[in-house]
Amino acid sequence: MFSRTACSLHVVLLTTSLSLSLTSLAPAPVQAAPRGGGKTEVLPAQKAAPAAVFIETVGTESELRRQLRLKNGVMEMKAESAQVRFSEAPLNSFGFVPQQGLGMALVTQSPDVMLNRVAPAANAYEIHKLADGSAMVVGFVGPDLKPQLTPQLRPKNVRLALYSNPSDKAPHIVAVPLGKLAVDQMPHRVDPKNPNGPVVFEMDLQSSANRQSPHGGQ
Repeated sequence: MFSRTACSLHVVLLTTSLSLSLTSLAPAPVQAAPRGGGKTEVLPAQKAAPAAVFIETVGTESELRRQLRLKNGVMEMKAESAQVRFSEAPLNSFGFVPQQGLGMALVTQSPDVMLNRVAPAANAYEIHKLADGSAMVVGFVGPDLKPQLTPQLRPKNVRLALYSNPSDKAPHIVAVPLGKLAVDQMPHRVDPKNPNGPVVFEMDLQSSANRQSPHGGQ
């Protein structure tokens, strides 16, 4: 009788010990990332990149930018953040990158650009960081491109010239998803003699996202 009781007690202790060991090996629960701060994925690779955002009206450059920022739900970065990498910029914010910086980021496929709170030059490109952490490049295009840019699902790539500032040739403001852009050249000045004048970027807007986050975000 004693032997049977001791044996049963031994089995209970062994089972309890094994359960505790397996519990200690279980992975800790994943904590949700905060919405308002910290790093976020730069270009979510597993999510569909947003469709281009096109403002059909024409007007002053400042008014068009205001309308597009309102439509994308972005605000100016805080004053203490004079310059910050895109991966560390707050969600729902916008900044500016010099045309050379954007050109190098796209040519080398390194989209974690350094954003400036204030435009460092009149021909700098504006970048929007949306609520999901994706990046939109702001520029100006002609009215003929609207039907090709705005569909969420495009059957083919679209070749476009994205101007840093409005002109008679490119009066409409648009935001295009950086994750779908492919380029093989740097932007160039519309007027080669004017270093502060508008620049134009020849690029392909692809039908599917072609980039991943430089930090491995999914």
